[in-house]
Amino acid sequence: MQHSHIVSVLSFLFVILIVSDALDCSNPPKVIYVNPSGNGGSFKTIQSAINSLPKPNTQWAHIRIAAGIYREVVFITRNRPCIFLEGAGSSSTIMQASGHGIMATSFTFGSIADDLIVKGIGFENMYSDPYNVEPLGRITPALAVKIEGDRNAFYGCSFKSVQDTLWDRQGRHYFRNCYFQGGVDFIFGDGQSIYERSVMNFTMGPNGIKGMDGTITAQKRESANSTTGYVIKNCHITGIGGRVIIGRAYGPYSRVIVANSKLDDVIRPEGWSIWNQAGHEADITYVEAGNSGRGADTSKRVSWMKKMDPKQLNTFLSLSYINKGGWIEKQPGFQSFLSSNIN
Repeated sequence: MQHSHIVSVLSFLFVILIVSDALDCSNPPKVIYVNPSGNGGSFKTIQSAINSLPKPNTQWAHIRIAAGIYREVVFITRNRPCIFLEGAGSSSTIMQASGHGIMATSFTFGSIADDLIVKGIGFENMYSDPYNVEPLGRITPALAVKIEGDRNAFYGCSFKSVQDTLWDRQGRHYFRNCYFQGGVDFIFGDGQSIYERSVMNFTMGPNGIKGMDGTITAQKRESANSTTGYVIKNCHITGIGGRVIIGRAYGPYSRVIVANSKLDDVIRPEGWSIWNQAGHEADITYVEAGNSGRGADTSKRVSWMKKMDPKQLNTFLSLSYINKGGWIEKQPGFQSFLSSNIN
């Protein structure tokens, strides 16, 4: 029995070492191709390419995805970290599905893996088709993307749905030069994330739905000691149809900071909502600083909106807020990603 116990412990430690090694994402990366035609030995679907990787995956896998519309639900498991998905541009390489109703399973693309890079891909949930005005009764949770791994970065991607477009559920995430489209809580969850040089477009359809208002963020920070929060910097918040609040409190310590961004007149004067967290106004951290545009007037904002001195604000605006250990710069292609554009 004692020998068996020792073997079990050693086996457990061996698994831990393998998982730790996976997080190193050893180089050089393995390159895999996806093309609907299957030419040149490439995979025809994105999921089949992902499924070809070992479990656990210990090497960066660069999956290059040809232009096309991929009508499939794609999911990356926790034991397949170190993946770099690269499309031909967010308007050329597009994942589409139409899951809806059950928030946890309605996504088009989902990942619980650490060390993920995504560049130049469009993610769309077509249930409440963002290109067609649907009856109001069809507006229901219909995620484009759900992410809950750590050290995830997205560059030049687009995220489109109506309700719950992006579930930024947990982990540290970086979004740069991306496009987000939705109407109700279209960025939500308890992630610790920076959204930089991106567009957030409020709409219930191509021409909006006149008089129907919505919400951009629903951040779920749940304790005073939590480091989570959404930082929106150097972005453009716009929209058509109704008007929108920047955020409502999904958690009792919800935190959203909007800085150095352009806010169009789509923003409602009060700006924010306590939602179901009445009594926690002192615990909520909603901050606006250095913004411009017709929606940036804060004179009629909720009385419990916070202010930060420059030093405190910079702790959130700095990349170091999410970059402990320098993981962003260590990812393959980081320098080239800085010039990625929405396309």
